[in-house]
Amino acid sequence: MTIRYPNGKLYHIHDDKKKTENQPKKKKISYSKRGMTLEEDLNATNDYYLLRKKAVIHKKPIPIQVVNVDYPRRSAAKITEAYYRRASTTDYNGVYKGHYIDFEAKETQNKTSFPLKNFHDHQLNHMQACYEHGGICFVVIRFSTLNRVFIINFPQLNKWWNEQFEEKGKKSIPLKVIETEAIEINYGLSPRLPYLVVVDRLINEQNI
Repeated sequence: MTIRYPNGKLYHIHDDKKKTENQPKKKKISYSKRGMTLEEDLNATNDYYLLRKKAVIHKKPIPIQVVNVDYPRRSAAKITEAYYRRASTTDYNGVYKGHYIDFEAKETQNKTSFPLKNFHDHQLNHMQACYEHGGICFVVIRFSTLNRVFIINFPQLNKWWNEQFEEKGKKSIPLKVIETEAIEINYGLSPRLPYLVVVDRLINEQNI
């Protein structure tokens, strides 16, 4: 389109203005995915411990049975149908200072309590069996909105779990109670979640 001044002269659009108008708008940078999940934090911590030969602890593989797989490309496969072969037990296990370590990791967005429905009967039964054989069993829970992480040893968790079935039993663990009876882990750089410091305390408490 041609634009002229009232005297008839052409109006020239400045090149820099043209470039500014034609440039695509910059997308806003999203920081929503900068935070790591509890699982990612624990995996990074376990890699740190393994590399420095402090402990050998890994995430357990999920026991699934693949039923159907699609191959959209020769170099790629996509599982479209699968089911659990059996109920999974806990998330992590391994060895530390000659002790068997077994624990579960859970997160919640609740700010005032941790729902007991996040756990399952078979997980408590598994930890009970390991604990009776001298294993160090516990759960790592994270209040994701508060970015606070706690370790609850198995005897304490088992007590809360059983109390929920009593008359007027609570279906969740209040944060105030967790602050008193659990052990909080402070985030660090290396390792990310130094939970072995707490495991040392649990070992001493079990007098192993």
